[in-house]
Amino acid sequence: MLTYHRLKSEKPPLYDYEPWNITEKEFKVENNHHNETIFSLGNGYMGLRGTLEEDYTGSEDETTPGFYINGIYEQEEIIYGEFAPKQPKKYQSMINLMDWTSINVFIDNEKFDLIEGQIEDYKRTLDIKNGLLKRSLIWTTKSNKKVKIEIERLISFEYEHVGAIQYSIKPLNFDGNIKLVSAFDGNVRNHHHLRNKKPLSLKKIGINDPYSYLLMETKNSNIVVGGSVSNNIRGIKNKKVSINKSLGEEKIDETFILNVVEGEKYTLEKYAAFYTSRNIERNNILNNCFEDLTKINKEGFEYLKSKQKDYLQDYWKYSDVKIEGDLELQQAFRYNALQILQSAGKDGNTNVPAKGLTGEYYEGHYFWDTETYIIPFFNYSHPEISKELLNYRYNILDEARENADRMKLDGALFPWRTINGKEASGNFLGSTVQYHINADIAFAINKYVNTTEDYNFLYNKGAELLFETARMWVSLGHFEKLKNNKFCINEACGPDEYKPAVNNNCYTNYMAKFNLEYAVEVYNKLKNEVPNLLEALKDEIELSENEVKKWNKVGRNMYLPYNEELEINPQDDSFVYKQDIDIESIPIKELPLVQNWHPLTIWKYKILKQADVILLMLFMGDNFSLEQKRRNYDYYEPKTTHDSSLSPSIYSIIASEIGYYDDAYNYFLQTARLDLDDYNENTYQGLHTACMGSNWMVLVQGFAGMRNYNGKLSFDPYLPAKWDGYRFKIKYKGSLLEVHVREEFVEYELLEGENIQFKHGNKQIILNKENNYLKIN
Repeated sequence: MLTYHRLKSEKPPLYDYEPWNITEKEFKVENNHHNETIFSLGNGYMGLRGTLEEDYTGSEDETTPGFYINGIYEQEEIIYGEFAPKQPKKYQSMINLMDWTSINVFIDNEKFDLIEGQIEDYKRTLDIKNGLLKRSLIWTTKSNKKVKIEIERLISFEYEHVGAIQYSIKPLNFDGNIKLVSAFDGNVRNHHHLRNKKPLSLKKIGINDPYSYLLMETKNSNIVVGGSVSNNIRGIKNKKVSINKSLGEEKIDETFILNVVEGEKYTLEKYAAFYTSRNIERNNILNNCFEDLTKINKEGFEYLKSKQKDYLQDYWKYSDVKIEGDLELQQAFRYNALQILQSAGKDGNTNVPAKGLTGEYYEGHYFWDTETYIIPFFNYSHPEISKELLNYRYNILDEARENADRMKLDGALFPWRTINGKEASGNFLGSTVQYHINADIAFAINKYVNTTEDYNFLYNKGAELLFETARMWVSLGHFEKLKNNKFCINEACGPDEYKPAVNNNCYTNYMAKFNLEYAVEVYNKLKNEVPNLLEALKDEIELSENEVKKWNKVGRNMYLPYNEELEINPQDDSFVYKQDIDIESIPIKELPLVQNWHPLTIWKYKILKQADVILLMLFMGDNFSLEQKRRNYDYYEPKTTHDSSLSPSIYSIIASEIGYYDDAYNYFLQTARLDLDDYNENTYQGLHTACMGSNWMVLVQGFAGMRNYNGKLSFDPYLPAKWDGYRFKIKYKGSLLEVHVREEFVEYELLEGENIQFKHGNKQIILNKENNYLKIN
């Protein structure tokens, strides 16, 4: 059972509990780094950390400025102590781009500074519902002049290349001059990972009134990034303003000296637009920026706000989860849902970085986290985003083929971590050895198609992905005489990275079996329904009927680990024979083990970093009895350190299913406010985006017991003891269902679509337009 030693959810909250807001009521230097992450904005194309508009005069250790475009990276050679053949040679790292947010205020040559200044009525608020960051305060200068400052910023969902700031200032007790300096600065650097901390070189800088612009290029990956900024002053009468623009080597300053009147508000509207050579021809980059700014300048900031509200109103219509009786967790669910949306690429060429677009850690890499923890959330709320995330995998299929060839394998092998499709990790034990990623992608395709019935995607893209991943498995393993001629997969790593290069990882083998059998199923479906498409695909990838028969043979004869004596599914051939260790005896200061113990020390023990067999109990749950799941849970739970933030959610879901409700709720608490309350004390590095997706999974798949096996939907809901109720919506096969759970009843209501079929426990239910509501007491 879960012990107190490992709980991290006992920390005091950093923010008041509000249903739709995250509010900082006092600026504290010690919280600044954390708040830069929490107040991040983004739209999936680009992201901006919550740094201040004014220059930060505190320690460099307390701030990490960051503006990122998804998929824009620099690459450098991987340096090995000892190089082994066929290791990846280059890594990619997401880069910090030009700073367009800088605005400094001067009164009597005194510069506004939160650290040095006298501040009153300070408040900074992330408006979750409308996707806005707001800040307001009163600043008193040393000469006792007071101004009220109000700032709003957004990264537009409607115009994905555009960011905006509205900066208002009101003199409260004086007439006179106020100076505003708005900068566009290309002299930026990366703060982590890259050896060359300045990966951008300047190509162009200039002023094309009313726009300032910068055109820069990465030094090794040769990606061109262009940006343009415009500044407009509102509220000035009789032209009581002087404006000056100045060009530096890599920076453009626009200075406004305002002749102000006590009690009147003056507003600077600052707009920025960015394009890259990954989207368009490099010769068109700046013109596209100018065109966007021309439109936005004409419409204004309030127009952008209204479009932001409209976009998010539609998002919340399908994504919002309501928690009755727990404002703390209500706030967390909504915050997490916003950040998932802000982090997800929506163009088929980008994905979801591990830290979203909120920080440089994990280098902006895409992992299998997307298929496992993010796509389930979007499948049932906004499946069009799931489709684009899967399209990304299709668009890097050639790189995956090259990766398989590097490992002397057939078909395609998808990388552990990447941006451009090529393996970006030099740690072969954690990267190349995680073959299960192929099956994770196949599983995600299956769930997407079963939920949406998007057979057009399956026929035109999904099938090719399935066939090429299936090929890899056949070439990876072999039929082993000493295992009763079963097909074995050796030297692999499952989700638990503390046991790399093992034989017959249970998760990997089961998932490989699924991948192979689903590929055969889809092959036969194409053969029956779209034979012309199948023949064209077979010609393109040189696929034969005999090869498909071999997939079927390997899938049917996959070795599936089971230990008769322990009556569990062993994680791999060697796990149950490793040395025992009481993980409660490990000092907390030594966690995570990956940062404190030698790998050989970790490998020799029966110890897990994260859910492995237990994740299998969720994904392939229809293959295991409830009692089998309980035995596996009882065996592995005491051996898991949860050094990955992705582990508690899976243990919570299975704990719900087997009736360990206290465990389920306590593990759930590790996911919901992990970043908001900084449980791991590393939120400053960036958000744990996949953990945020898993938070939704815990509620819907754990507490509500939702499963979708073989395209058949079911629920087995219960109410956590500390809640009054909860409700959520899911899209399923063209219908929209709302589920409302309370202690005394469960309600199901069909909100959109013709009909929906599902099970509640063992009871089959059909809702349609005429009978669209059911209440079960």
